[in-house]
Amino acid sequence: MRFFPWGFWLLCVASAPARGDSGGKARSCAEVRQLYGAKGFSLSGVPQAEISGEHLRICPQGYTCCTSEMEENFANKSRSEFEAMMKEAGRSVQMTLTAQHRSFDSYFQDLLNKSEKALYDAFPSLYGELYTQNMKVFKDLYSELRRYYRGSNINLEEALNEFWTRLLERLFKLMNPQYHITDEYLDCMVKHAEQHKPFGEVPRDLKVKATRAFIAARSYAQGFLVGSDVVKKVSQVSLSHECTRAIMKLMYCPHCRGMSSVKPCNNYCLNVVKGCLANQADLNTEWKYLMDSLVVVADRIDGPYNVDTVIGTIHMRISEAISNLQENKDSITAKVFQGCGNPKISTKGSSSEDKRRWGKVALEAKSSAQALEMLVLDAKGNLTALKTYWITLPGSLCSKKVMASLVADDKCWNGMTKGSYLPEVMGDGLANQINNPEVEVDITKPDMTIRQQIMQLKIMTNRLGNANIGNDVDFQDASDDMSGSGSGDSCPDDVCGKRLSKSPSTRQPETHAIPKQSGHGINGASSRSLPSAFLLLLSVAFIAAQHLWR
Repeated sequence: MRFFPWGFWLLCVASAPARGDSGGKARSCAEVRQLYGAKGFSLSGVPQAEISGEHLRICPQGYTCCTSEMEENFANKSRSEFEAMMKEAGRSVQMTLTAQHRSFDSYFQDLLNKSEKALYDAFPSLYGELYTQNMKVFKDLYSELRRYYRGSNINLEEALNEFWTRLLERLFKLMNPQYHITDEYLDCMVKHAEQHKPFGEVPRDLKVKATRAFIAARSYAQGFLVGSDVVKKVSQVSLSHECTRAIMKLMYCPHCRGMSSVKPCNNYCLNVVKGCLANQADLNTEWKYLMDSLVVVADRIDGPYNVDTVIGTIHMRISEAISNLQENKDSITAKVFQGCGNPKISTKGSSSEDKRRWGKVALEAKSSAQALEMLVLDAKGNLTALKTYWITLPGSLCSKKVMASLVADDKCWNGMTKGSYLPEVMGDGLANQINNPEVEVDITKPDMTIRQQIMQLKIMTNRLGNANIGNDVDFQDASDDMSGSGSGDSCPDDVCGKRLSKSPSTRQPETHAIPKQSGHGINGASSRSLPSAFLLLLSVAFIAAQHLWR
């Protein structure tokens, strides 16, 4: 008879209501069914009312409206939706940077085109055969300038020196048509050119100013493209397995628990997103350096290296140089003859064109300084606004995309139920996620794609630093500096494919993904007993009764 009280107690417990609510009636799953169907899934097999949730592997295992299939579908959906959020946020930054590049590039190219057109319009009437017979020399100069600006590996100083050399050779022949001037004689003449300064100070002055302006301009333009490309590649980085589970728990588990109208707690959302974007946040330091460097070079472009003054007047400087040579023709010729000897008299007679004195007309350049000033001001404003993009991204996604609740709200979804969220918010970056309560992050395995993009930012910032002080650099496309943007040569696929996640077949169970039901202070969660527990108690009671009857 000693078993009777125990068996009777078990029978009483087993026969108690299975749910903590007074009526014991399962709640309707109408809201979840509507959401599930709106996401494009079939409603076949979707519960009409809440069912037992011991099958759940991500959401809390209380009574639920989600089957295992629904949980898996919602997890995949949350992953694709979050990745889409990342790409959308990235596209906004990309559009800003590419728009700035397009504006400056259009302005700069227009300056160069107008200078070239002004030369083509004025030089035929000014210089006659000098221009018509040597048009290619001028065309080649502008062609080289454009190639340099676009990033070709050209030594700009050498290109300018080559232009002045070729121009001098042709001018010297035209100035002395009565002589037979051989290539060997021209080589000798060119060697003395630096000493005689046939074009005055124009070549040296233009070389100093033009190289600084072009170096700054092309580094500045390329900086926008590199920044845009980095954002694009980083925004395409896939979520880890752990992050997918955390995002699912954040975005869809409240729906499974019949809390469709409850918003996620803001701090809870921040911890999830900071954990998922830990590697991206590590871009912050180099990203800020790039934005700051672009601002500094922008000031140079509209200041000491003013591209409007330098680029827009190239044709005028060339005309000035030719005039200098014309005015000092006799003394320069005498010095060349003295250094290289008298050339032989040519048997070919000189034409009337040869004897003609070249015209000297003051060329004008239309200033677009105000347009440049506006471009720089607009760029600096946008660059300043983008400086903190990577560390403000989690907050932006939580408030604008996930629609998280207010920080102080105590009736928000905290990952388990409706209530306040107590854990502290993690810091930014990979190293600060070691104790993230929401996302399991392996801080020893940084994402290689993102590390490569950090290197791209460093390389571009270094180029801008050189441009700021007028130093030229070996300027290849950013993609040439690092091999690829994915796993790369230094990171095999079998390693990079496991960046922040373990193989599903070997990973350890996630204790945080299937939370305990007791000791959490959750209304309706700890008080609900599951049908499996009910059957267990009933079996024990039956055994006890058998012992009693014996």
